[in-house]
Amino acid sequence: MTRPDPDTVEHLESRMSRRSLLAAAAGVALAATAAGTASAAPLAPGAKAAPRAVDNHAWVTLADWLSGTGRGTRTVAGARPGLTLDRPAGTRSYTDPHLNRTADWEYATWTSPVHTLSVPATEVIASWNARTPAGTWIEVELQGTYSDGGKTPWYVMGRWTAGDDKDADIRRTSVDDQSDGKSSIWTDTFSIDDAASGLRLVSYRLRLTLLRTPGADTAPTVWRLGAMGSDVPDRFTVPASAPGLAAELKVPRYSQNIHAGQYPEYDNGGEAWCSPTSSQMIIEYWGREPSSDDLSWVNPDYADPQVCHAARFTYDYQYEGCGNWPFNAAYAATYKDLQGVVTRLSSLTDLETLIAAGIPAITSQSFLKEELTGAGYGTSGHLMTVIGFTADGDVIANDPASPNDPAVRRVYKRREWENIWLRTKRYNSTGKVVSGTGGVCYLYFPARPSSRQRKALAAVGVR
Repeated sequence: MTRPDPDTVEHLESRMSRRSLLAAAAGVALAATAAGTASAAPLAPGAKAAPRAVDNHAWVTLADWLSGTGRGTRTVAGARPGLTLDRPAGTRSYTDPHLNRTADWEYATWTSPVHTLSVPATEVIASWNARTPAGTWIEVELQGTYSDGGKTPWYVMGRWTAGDDKDADIRRTSVDDQSDGKSSIWTDTFSIDDAASGLRLVSYRLRLTLLRTPGADTAPTVWRLGAMGSDVPDRFTVPASAPGLAAELKVPRYSQNIHAGQYPEYDNGGEAWCSPTSSQMIIEYWGREPSSDDLSWVNPDYADPQVCHAARFTYDYQYEGCGNWPFNAAYAATYKDLQGVVTRLSSLTDLETLIAAGIPAITSQSFLKEELTGAGYGTSGHLMTVIGFTADGDVIANDPASPNDPAVRRVYKRREWENIWLRTKRYNSTGKVVSGTGGVCYLYFPARPSSRQRKALAAVGVR
């Protein structure tokens, strides 16, 4: 299968709409479920836990890495345990479709134990955090078991490298045309083709392949590998949550729109850079930023060159966009001692819990212009950064779809914002029923979170 076309050109982030079209493209109606329960970790003041329809599991500790099966890998101990290539298990030939180049690579593999989903899933999204020096890259695959007992093929969830120069070893890429008649891969998302049939994914395992130039003494290192499975209720509206927190985090403000026309080779330029612009805001919130050498390729006349850098180094050459969710999380984790994951949250209460612990979130939503007061635009897929809540409980967001940096800070009505973020179905500008993102967000946080941050992350299902 190929990537679906946008359902509407309501806004220039419409490339993101391949997620909001997952259901429509495959003839899917997401089935309701209330499986799973929230963690008992402390929530924001006055908050009440909501039932979860999400299972987010990751391999991050030394014990986790030792629990899998490796061929040619070894564990890396220390404050941030990981996995690296030791003695190659063999040599593999790979033809890069974006460089039109065939090369041989030494490789090693690691296969996780089977993870049984607490929430039998209609969708699964993988995440990884890795270091890939020049001459190295990684591949992440997923194989699952269906509720009818059948198994999926090994699906490629991403081929990733941090590099992107003219002499690049490979181009980071998603892989199209993956399906077995029961499920398909839509860029970065595993999706059951006909969720209304009741078929679900009940378990999965991940296979990690680490690759390097033959004979090289460098190797990739992976610190985090996991996936988020979900079965989000099918709904046009969501239950309203009660305000529980008034707080605002000091997050840098960057506009994507000031980059209009810049570097059109990366998804037509800044008009489509909502995801990397949001990522850069959070990366800098945590005190990380690219070096002057990193930015030396950017035209010195351009403001906020780090946004251009984020766009280039999150770009998915198959999707032809900067909105690949795991690629953004992986980019954030290239900065010292940062982690990045893709997950779904259940309510604004979850966001309040994170904000209370000092953790902002990047959220994905789609809406008509009239559905979000003060936005001034409609979109079939857009990322923005939630940085706090007003005394009335309204959402304070750094919205990159703004005319300039100072205008990025917005206050959106709580009820409107909650609904456009959490719903799974909506009407587009032509009146057609399409799907929504169902609470998707990226979370970036320190490799060694504080006790308070760990409790907040655990409360929203992330370890």
